[in-house]
Amino acid sequence: MHFEIAYKWVVFLLPLPLLIYWLMPAMRRRRAAMLVPFFKRAATVSHQRPKKSAWVTRRNFFAWIGLFLCWICLLAAASSPRYVGKPAKKTKTVRSFLIAADISFSMAETDWVMDGKRVSRWDAVKSIMKNFVKERKSDQIGLVMFGSNAYLQAPLTTDLSTISWLLDQTEVGMAGQMTSIGQAIAFGIKVFKEDTIKQKIMLLLTDGIDAGQDILPLDAAQAARKDSIIIYTLGIGQAKGSGGYDLDEKTLKDIASATNGKYFNAMNEGELKKVYAELDKMQPVEYEEESYKPVTLLYYYPLIAAALVGLVFHLISGTISLFRRSS
Repeated sequence: MHFEIAYKWVVFLLPLPLLIYWLMPAMRRRRAAMLVPFFKRAATVSHQRPKKSAWVTRRNFFAWIGLFLCWICLLAAASSPRYVGKPAKKTKTVRSFLIAADISFSMAETDWVMDGKRVSRWDAVKSIMKNFVKERKSDQIGLVMFGSNAYLQAPLTTDLSTISWLLDQTEVGMAGQMTSIGQAIAFGIKVFKEDTIKQKIMLLLTDGIDAGQDILPLDAAQAARKDSIIIYTLGIGQAKGSGGYDLDEKTLKDIASATNGKYFNAMNEGELKKVYAELDKMQPVEYEEESYKPVTLLYYYPLIAAALVGLVFHLISGTISLFRRSS
C-alpha cells in the first residue's frame, strides 16, 4: 500500500484566510458609552483623546498561530489522505443459474454404477452435479427440489460451497413421492422474479412423468418464456415406449423447445458427465471483471488534530488573558 492525496488542489486554499483578512472590512461592534456633563473637562484633564464607540478586535500572537494550524489541519482533511493498495480485479456475477431437481421416490432406484458400485440415481446425479456447480464461478446458483410439491432449497447465491453442502443434505422423498414438473417450473419463475440479473437459466432434471397436478408443464414453460427464462431439460433414464414408461421425453423436449433451450438424456454416469460438459459449452462461464483499489481513508486524523489544536490554543489564550487581568 502507498500513501496518496486524493485532492491535491486543496493546497491552493491555504492563503484564503489572509486574502479574506486583507480584502474584507473589519467587523465593527457598537459599545455602550456613558455621557456625563463634565466629559470634555475630564478628557482635557486626563490628556486623552475621545474615541468613537467602536473598535477592531485584535487577537494575540498565540491565537493567530492556533487558527492557522487549525486551518492547515482542516485543509489536510479536505484533501482526503488515504492508503491505497495495489489495483485488483473482482469477478462480477453475470448470470443466474437455477437447478430444479426431481427427488421423488423414483430417484431412489439403484440402477446406476459409479466406481464399480451400484448407487441410486439421486446419489449419482448429486455427485456429478456438485462438480458442475463448483465450476460455475461467475454464476449465482439456486436450488429448487421438487416431488409432489416444489421447495426452495437454496436461494440464488454466489456461495457455491453452501450450494454443494445443501446438495449433500438433500435426500430422496423430502418433497413427496410424485413428480410435479409444472409446479417446479412455476416455482422457479417466482425465484427468478426476485432477481435483477437479466440472464436466467434453468436446468430441469427429472426421471419421471408429470403427475398432472395444478399446473401443466407446457403452460409453465410458456410463462417462463415470457420472462426470458431458458430451460434446459435433463432426462434421467430411458423411455420404454408404449405400454408405460419411466420418462416423458416428449414433454421435456417440448419444454426445452418452448424456451429456446435443449433436451438432454442420460442413462449412466458417463452420459451424465457428457451432458454437463455440453451444457458448459452451450452456456460457458463468463467473467466480467471490475477493477478496484482497496482504499483506507485517513481524513479523520487531521480532523482530530484540528480539534486538539483549537482546544490547546484556546486554553493558552484564556490563561494569558487571565494573567493580564490579574496583573
